[in-house]
Amino acid sequence: MTTIGENIKKYRNKLGITQDDLVYKSGVKHTNLTEIEGGFVQKPSVQTAAKIAKALGVPKEDLAK
Repeated sequence: MTTIGENIKKYRNKLGITQDDLVYKSGVKHTNLTEIEGGFVQKPSVQTAAKIAKALGVPKEDLAK
């Protein structure tokens, strides 16, 4: 099973955007995104996940698959 961080990175790479781009589009702090993608944060807040999912154009449920 993949982690939410791995899924975020997968969708981000699929779109061809950098972490900085995703930070700008989502409004999530860079340190938060780095920690989530790096696996240091396994369960980000619902609000953070929703912002990232919206910026990636995917349902937030898809991030947790």
